[in-house]
Formats: sequence, structure tokens, C-alpha cells
Amino acid sequence: MTAVSGHGAWPGRESDELDAQFTVLGDLSELPTGVDAVPFLTQLTDRGPGADAVGRTAVLLAEMPAELGPHGWKLTDHAGADARRARAFLREDLGALAIAAHGHTGPIALEVLGPWTLAATLWSARGDRVLADDGARRELAGALAEGVAEHVAAVRAQVPGVGEVVVQVAEPQLGAVHAGVLPTFSGYSRLRAVPGPDIVEGLRPVVDAVHAAGATVVVHLGETWTGVAPVVLAGADAVGLDLGALGSRAVPGWDERAWDLVARATERGVRLWAGLPPAQVSQCAGPMLGELVRTVAEPWRRIGLPVAGLDAVTLLASPRRRLGGADEHRGELANLGRIAEALAERAAGA
Repeated sequence: MTAVSGHGAWPGRESDELDAQFTVLGDLSELPTGVDAVPFLTQLTDRGPGADAVGRTAVLLAEMPAELGPHGWKLTDHAGADARRARAFLREDLGALAIAAHGHTGPIALEVLGPWTLAATLWSARGDRVLADDGARRELAGALAEGVAEHVAAVRAQVPGVGEVVVQVAEPQLGAVHAGVLPTFSGYSRLRAVPGPDIVEGLRPVVDAVHAAGATVVVHLGETWTGVAPVVLAGADAVGLDLGALGSRAVPGWDERAWDLVARATERGVRLWAGLPPAQVSQCAGPMLGELVRTVAEPWRRIGLPVAGLDAVTLLASPRRRLGGADEHRGELANLGRIAEALAERAAGA
């Protein structure tokens, strides 16, 4: 059944966490008939260092302490105040989920950065990006795999009746890693490109650990469609793409090379999590949702996928550089519900 979910980032400060989690669970419970809801663990990004995606994921690393340095998060010998703050934020988030999701028996989604994006973003204790050191990045992938499995267990402990746990592994930097365009610390050169087989091997420990924990894996690539094949080969259950970054005004969402990879993935049973931009608003007609429906449905049809397969697509909002207000995000969830309903109707009529 066509579904709606989210990445987790939500506007607000520390005192707003419980309200944010209640809001997401409540709003997603009111989706149109025929649309599934995949509520998500909210992350209030306005709380400062430690609430950011890198810090939140870094503190999950098993036996690899991290702290905030002058250039961003870095590996260190001992965890400091920044790591303690990030862990405290995560405990607060899980506590809010336990209260808001009491009695919840459906799925819950949670998001972490993937091993390649984390290796491209974290700095080693005394050198360059972790990505520059083959041994360090392998250790990072193993530590992340162990930490994510513990995170899944913590979610199940907080929500005992939860059904499926879905782990969104965010890999927006995977394309840059594969292309070899990331600068070194000095900025005078680029880190060498990582070949496809190595990309697969780097993803696999995390994917396998999530599966071993009894959860489902979605690897979200953002705008980087070139990573679809490695994600499939690594064994992910679904691949996420921001469709608004593809195509043109004439055919929104359409890129033949990207959709050829998506078609090959779906034929192997890998589902699509489609990220959509906010709807344009007409002063007369309100949100222009039809264009976003076409952003998913038209490329799906063009590449020759069966229309009935739209029933397996999950929609979520594409991440933004700057979050709007909570009301704006609530409106976006409601719009996604209506878009999903339209896609479900097309699938049912096929």
C-alpha cells in the first residue's frame, strides 16, 4: 500500500520534543483511507550541536568516541561534553517516543547517516577525513553497524508493541565519494574516488546488522541516483531518491538513466522511497499537488513499470537546507497523504 513517512528532522527546541512526536504520530494517523503511515522518530534540529545529523550518528559508533572540533565532528580518544549532549538529546527523543507511541503497533522509522557519508564528514583525530584512510573507514562501518543495531533495540524497548522498525540510512555524500570530488583537509587536492565494489562492501555491514536486528533498511541517496546499483547489491530493502532534483519543468522527476536504475531495482524487489519537494501554492487553487503526483507517476509510466507497482512506493519530503515552522511541516505531511492517495488510486485502477 502506498505510504507516507519522513526523515525525522523537525523544527523546535528541547521543550518541544514530546509535542513534536505527538504531532507526527497524530497527523500520520489521519491520512486518507488506503494510505499507510510510517511514523518517524523526530529530531529537533534547533537544539544546537549534538542535535545535528553528524553528531547524532557519531555517538552511536561503538567504541569510537567523537567530539565537535573547529572543523566539525571528529574522532577522538575520549568522549567529551559535545558527545554527552548528543547522547542526552537522543535519550530525550527516545523518551518522547515511548510516551507518544504508547500502544502503537505499527511501523516506526528512524534515520542515521550511512557509513560513506559519515566517513566523508567525520575527521580523524589527527588528520584528514576518515574517508582518506581505508582501515579507519572499515572500522567506522563496523562501529556504525553495531551502534545502529543497538539503536534499533532501544526503539523496540521504548515501544514494546512496535511492528516493523525501518532504518533510513542517509547517504547524500555517496555520489561525491564515488566520483572522487571531495577535497582533502588542505583543499589543494581531492580524495581518490572509491570504486563501486568498495561502495557495496562499505554499505553491507550496516545493512546486514539492521537485518540481523529484525529491521528493514532504506538507503536514501538524496539527489545521487548513481548510487542505486550499489545500494541494491548491498542488500537494502528500499532505495530513496529525491525526485524533485531530477527532470525538467516539462517532465518533472524524469531522468532516463536514473529511472532505468530504479526499474532494475524494483524488478529485484527493492522498493522506492520517493522524496518530494514542497508543493507550489496557487493563490486561487491552493497547493498544486497534481504536479507532484506526476513527478512520481509519469516517470514510472515512461520507464515501463507496471502502474500497480505504485502501490509499493513510500513518499516523504525531501530534506531542506533550512527547516520551516512546525505548521509548514504538518501541511507538507497532509499534502503527501493526498499525493499518496492519488497514486494508490492509479495503482488500484491498473
